[in-house]
Amino acid sequence: MADLVRDDIGLGEIAGRIELPRQLLQEIQRNGLSTQFNGQNILDGTFSSAQFQVGANANQTISFGIQGATTNLLGAYQALSRQIGLGQVRMYPRTEMLDLVVIDGRARGIVVRDLVTDMTPFFDKWAGARGRFQGGATRKDDFARVAPGSPARQLADAGIECIGCGACYSSCDVVAWNPAYLGPAALNRAWTLVNDVRDTGNRARLAAVAGDAGCHACHTHMSCTERCPKQISPTASIAGLKRMTMAAAIKGEI
Repeated sequence: MADLVRDDIGLGEIAGRIELPRQLLQEIQRNGLSTQFNGQNILDGTFSSAQFQVGANANQTISFGIQGATTNLLGAYQALSRQIGLGQVRMYPRTEMLDLVVIDGRARGIVVRDLVTDMTPFFDKWAGARGRFQGGATRKDDFARVAPGSPARQLADAGIECIGCGACYSSCDVVAWNPAYLGPAALNRAWTLVNDVRDTGNRARLAAVAGDAGCHACHTHMSCTERCPKQISPTASIAGLKRMTMAAAIKGEI
């Protein structure tokens, strides 16, 4: 039951839905909390592991434990199955639960991943790919007009919704074994900028992403595309950079 997560109910409340007289519930609870063997409580959930010598020789032992027999557990499994069927209770394997979120004495959710992480390497790669817009206009110039249906704008739009979460970066196999690799998010950002007709820094940007740690280091494993929560395909953006850098190299531009 330690693996249980309640969205809106607690274990005691589940047990309370089982039709048992209050006096009987109180007696079950009393027995569960007070039953002892050799000074050890055995029905309150604390008797998790005990070892007994059963033979004359060393290591001839048996071990066992009792999860608990208080009213918040007894009879709750049938009610729990009913709540799972109604979609009001979710079950998680213990290995996926880092911590339990308790509000007002009730379990309200679980922490499955610790998302507090150092994003410095991720954004350093972003800067290494020249992921900052570089414009040539001044505030005195008129607004640039970019046709939404133009081929370059459509290519940029395909990758522009990146939220910088780093999911693609953390799932990238190449990043795992090549720490210098710029990564899918940085390269996707570079792709959107080289397709932005207002940007003036494309020669330096293409040179930055054409190196050994740039777009050509991608092995097209597609992990980044599978993990992106915005359904962006960094793999497609990287493929576009490969074509563009190759064309620039042939022309002698980089």
